[in-house]
Amino acid sequence: MRMYDIIAKKRDGYALTKEEIDFFVEGYTNGEVPDYQASALCMAIFFQDMNDEERANITTAMVNSGDTIDLSPIEGIKVDKHSTGGVGDTTTLILGPLVASLDVPVAKMSGRGLGHTGGTIDKLEAVPGFHVEIDKSQFIDLVNSNKLSVIGQTGNLTPADKKLYGLRDVTATVNSIPLIASSIMSKKIAAGADAIVLDVKTGAGAFMKSLEDSKALAEAMVRIGNHVGRNTMAVISDMNQPLGRAIGNALEVEEAIETLKGNGPEDLTELCLTLGSQMVVLAGKADTLDEARQKLEENMKNGKALEKFGTFLKSQGGDERVVEDPSVMPKASKQFELNAKKSGYVSDIVADELGTAAMMLGAGRATKESEIDLAVGLYLNKKVGDYVEEGESLLTIYANQDDVEDVKEKLYANITISDEKVSAPTLIHNMVTGE
Repeated sequence: MRMYDIIAKKRDGYALTKEEIDFFVEGYTNGEVPDYQASALCMAIFFQDMNDEERANITTAMVNSGDTIDLSPIEGIKVDKHSTGGVGDTTTLILGPLVASLDVPVAKMSGRGLGHTGGTIDKLEAVPGFHVEIDKSQFIDLVNSNKLSVIGQTGNLTPADKKLYGLRDVTATVNSIPLIASSIMSKKIAAGADAIVLDVKTGAGAFMKSLEDSKALAEAMVRIGNHVGRNTMAVISDMNQPLGRAIGNALEVEEAIETLKGNGPEDLTELCLTLGSQMVVLAGKADTLDEARQKLEENMKNGKALEKFGTFLKSQGGDERVVEDPSVMPKASKQFELNAKKSGYVSDIVADELGTAAMMLGAGRATKESEIDLAVGLYLNKKVGDYVEEGESLLTIYANQDDVEDVKEKLYANITISDEKVSAPTLIHNMVTGE
């Protein structure tokens, strides 16, 4: 078998066999296939696409390129959730304890952030003492006893994907549905969950800007998951403005706690209940999405979801007092208000630019070596569709620096106030199931 023939076959629009895909992935991972041939194949895939079987086969090949996590010692149906990213996306912090409060095992492998705010682990480390440095047997014991644990990503999951992504990044082949879908799903499948719920973002603050592309990606990932034996569902949710009101690590943990109490922002609460309902149904703890939602809402009201969050934090060294007193987390030394320059309706908040503003304060990493300031960030007092008076605060800046003029300048440039009344954007655009 020759790489030349595989490249030519895909270039001419033919489907690759499992053996040809395995040959490529294995050869590229171990260095036998050079970058220039891998680049040529990625470009051929970019233009000629892949069918469902090819997409499932390249995903499986990437899973088999490295370690896989065996979660079989954990009792019950393990359900994982993946978001394609966004600004103010606190859903994992809420969904973990909320779903676990209904005895659904949530064995979560998370990473650190690179970009506007920290990843799930960075956010959780805003809670004093919390850590993810636990071994696999302790991780499994915690999920069996508490139904929830979070561990850092292992070093050798899907090495083929890591290598291939780095190549795609510099060869203009990132935006290919089969390559994006297989990249995401290979990591989820290698992490060992029985079922997967996907939150695919769409809009200005998302990787996929158009609803059409977001739907194509969601459908591709759901079909891959189901093709390889993982029960998979997806929600397409809006990211034209930040989700919730908090952007920044400790601020987002505090918002997650309020949401678990049932007092969270309307959009964040709605998305968590929508995603959580799917997780509960896939885990077999409810027959319908309506029944699952009812059970989740009940555990927000009766305090079980919040109690589960406290138990989870304590079991991994965290200060559980945070659930009643968020002030135990790092606090910014200064607050500044961004006041509206005119009266009117907030018509646009550019999500990714607000994320960049938060990063300028220190809430995220510009490079892997950057230190995150867990205390700083933004809190939106107004969202799209809200009326604001001239001089009224649009948002609060939490900072540990005296001069935030450059941050204010970026914020003003990316929040639009119009005279015409506008509606809040639709939050849930579509649901995609395997049916």
